[in-house]
Amino acid sequence: MKFFQNILSRLGQDIAIDLGTANSLVYVKGKGIVIQEPSVVAINQKTGKVLAVGHEAKKMVGRTPTHIVAMRPLVKGVVSDFEVTEQMLKYFITKAYQRKFILSPGPRVIVGAPFGVTEVEKRAVRDATLSAGAREVFLIEEPMAAAIGARLAVQEPGGNFIVDIGGGTTEVAVLSLGGIVYAKSLRIAGDKMTEDIIHFAQEEYKIFIGERTAESIKIAIGSAYPLKERKEVPLRGRNLITGLPEEILVSDEDVRRAMERSVRQIVNEIKATVEETPPELLADIMHRGIFLAGGGALLRGLDTLIMKETKIPTRIVEDPLTAVVRGAGLVLENLDELRDVLTETENLEPPH
Repeated sequence: MKFFQNILSRLGQDIAIDLGTANSLVYVKGKGIVIQEPSVVAINQKTGKVLAVGHEAKKMVGRTPTHIVAMRPLVKGVVSDFEVTEQMLKYFITKAYQRKFILSPGPRVIVGAPFGVTEVEKRAVRDATLSAGAREVFLIEEPMAAAIGARLAVQEPGGNFIVDIGGGTTEVAVLSLGGIVYAKSLRIAGDKMTEDIIHFAQEEYKIFIGERTAESIKIAIGSAYPLKERKEVPLRGRNLITGLPEEILVSDEDVRRAMERSVRQIVNEIKATVEETPPELLADIMHRGIFLAGGGALLRGLDTLIMKETKIPTRIVEDPLTAVVRGAGLVLENLDELRDVLTETENLEPPH
């Protein structure tokens, strides 16, 4: 059987996918990361046909005729539209996977899933990936993948503390001996901060702005902790009272105030996890520090704020955006040694 599996994996290329709410990344065994695109699909509602996926679909957000909808098939890290997720996965797998022969089997695929998703949600990811052309599907919990991607010694008997802030979820986890000792998944992350900016513009300035504008403001001047130098950017939108276009200047302080509640909830979750951590592991963590991964880790001053609140050294992992897919890729490259870190998939089999 093992001989047959080895032959199959030589014929095909195994793939790891970080299926994120905001962005999806694909890692091909032996090649590294080959795809990094937004998790957006554009659909013609009249025909039901998928028009574009990824970068091309994101360009259409807020700019399409009424019968064309640009949507994200994952909400808060969970599959919300099975068919569209399947189409998106099919696009990514087809783009990344090169069959060596016409009869080559589909790839084995490892997919990152948020911590604490239900069996039904796991099955949805697994079935969508199989329908999209995978031969075999393994799931890995995102905090574990992020920690492996950050090269933390997760299989050793010592405490590792990882915070993965994505688009839809923030995963806070303590890891030791190849397993998750304690973890929480919070449905507040990068997308919620973008929404905060939209609401702030409406309430404070009576200006309506779109998601793309809010996200660009967050990236340009967003911060969790006061900056050394004041930053300002123009905010352009439609005045809700006059209905006319308007432009005003917003500062980093305005944006920080807008996102304050969401940032505070993330920090509070980290503090609560520190309190729940067994004393022996906490001693390791105080020495090793808290590691931040995911796109949200790039929010200016977030590491400083967490360090100030927890009194534990906090650092951003190298290339935080790709930590999960790099970790899943490392498991792919060393499947025999790291198989234990994968989520059990046997119990996902449908009953016969």
